[in-house]
Amino acid sequence: MIFTVAIDGPAASGKGTISRAVAAQFGFAHLDTGLLYRAVGAMGGDPIAAAKRLTAEDLARGDLRTLAAGQAASRVAVIPEVRAALVDFQRRFARAEGGAVLDGRDIGTVICPEAEVKLYVTARAEVRAHRRWLEVGGDEARVLAEVRERDARDMGRADAPLHPAADAVTLDTSDLTIEAAVARAVALVAARLSR
Repeated sequence: MIFTVAIDGPAASGKGTISRAVAAQFGFAHLDTGLLYRAVGAMGGDPIAAAKRLTAEDLARGDLRTLAAGQAASRVAVIPEVRAALVDFQRRFARAEGGAVLDGRDIGTVICPEAEVKLYVTARAEVRAHRRWLEVGGDEARVLAEVRERDARDMGRADAPLHPAADAVTLDTSDLTIEAAVARAVALVAARLSR
């Protein structure tokens, strides 16, 4: 069975948590596409060359979940040649036999416009910044500023800006528990699978 779930949204919206839970629920493979960009950013040097030589092993680096890696990912993601180098990897993963869940910024709009389910997971900037601050610590006001800067970059980039696909279901997690958000996503996927 080929079945793709595309989950997009801004940083710290809950899309990764929801994606992992949906993949586990249905036995689908999961790809956090942000890790691709985080790995490219963390590798340093020429980001285009890094994207072209990226391997699955590069996604296992221990430093890819840091705030610095997230900022580096956002900077390299605006480079069209980096994005192009990573598109094929993502598309092959998405359409492999057995089902797949991909989360990122342009999965439903660019990478997998044919995805069977598209979700756009979001939350207010203050809520997302607080979540990120709980993960990484530091100055919470600075984390909020960085979340807003990243949103501006991700939504304002010329190539594949962050926005919901026209046929995506928006899931605002600002006032939801993790369990409630996951339950809504699982219900959407289950409904589509039962057709």
